[in-house]
Amino acid sequence: MGGPVVRRPVAWIVAVVLFGEAFGVAALNWFLGVVVDRQDMSLAGLDPHMMAMSSKIGGIVFGLYFALCGLVALLVALRDRPPAGFGRLLLISAAVVHGLLGAVTWGLVGWSAFLFMVLVLGLIVLLLMTYDHPAEPADAAPEDGRGGDGPPVTAPPAPTTP
Repeated sequence: MGGPVVRRPVAWIVAVVLFGEAFGVAALNWFLGVVVDRQDMSLAGLDPHMMAMSSKIGGIVFGLYFALCGLVALLVALRDRPPAGFGRLLLISAAVVHGLLGAVTWGLVGWSAFLFMVLVLGLIVLLLMTYDHPAEPADAAPEDGRGGDGPPVTAPPAPTTP
């Protein structure tokens, strides 16, 4: 699915979107922390300063998380190689987070936020799928007659009779 023509632009788009989202999430949570701090109101007896600080810390943590996911997408775009190991797990977790956020935003924010989350989810999944290599059967030998890392495969010698 998808060839080299689609892979790099999708990786670039995902990187830009995730960096923008990282900044947006951090800025929104920081702003909410400032609002809570200036209101100086308690919610069920909670310390307003602690709520404001928690919002700011949460914004920084999630902003760094999305920025790290954006960095993985940027490296994929620059290297034109599939994400591997921890980077692949980060992108998969970002897809799951966007799926869950999409479900929540449908009810709380509205359909436009839901569509944005689904769009980002689709872009991340497209990034992961376009770099997916089809698996070859284990018994398939390459055309040059060489095995994976062994010598060339040749037919056994014909039996000789005296």
